[in-house]
Amino acid sequence: MDTAAAKKSTIDGRWQLLRAEMDGEVAPELLTMKTELEFKSGEYIVRFGGNITDRGTYELGTANNSTLLILRGSEGPNTGHVIPCLVQHVGNRLRVCYGLDGVLPTDYQATKGMNRYSAKYRPISE
Repeated sequence: MDTAAAKKSTIDGRWQLLRAEMDGEVAPELLTMKTELEFKSGEYIVRFGGNITDRGTYELGTANNSTLLILRGSEGPNTGHVIPCLVQHVGNRLRVCYGLDGVLPTDYQATKGMNRYSAKYRPISE
């Protein structure tokens, strides 16, 4: 993974979940309205309703013309897990497909049986 190239495209900041899908099911609007993701200085935090529900470190990189995100959980349900992700940051939208089974996704699909979580976010203004 080439981390030098990835530094050109930062994802640092706070992101509001807009839409999510897992196992072919779209997340309810109530879930998306209350879920926030923050990336800062190599650490990530997930908040639901203002409470921290997941935390760890992250690393950005590139491979095969794709931007990769590697999450390492240290607190919450992902403690001890390494989650490889595809990530796309275009304008004010961030799209992430999480390989919950530890396998890097090859696309942004999260259909039934894939063990992926696909999400779209928008920035939260400070």
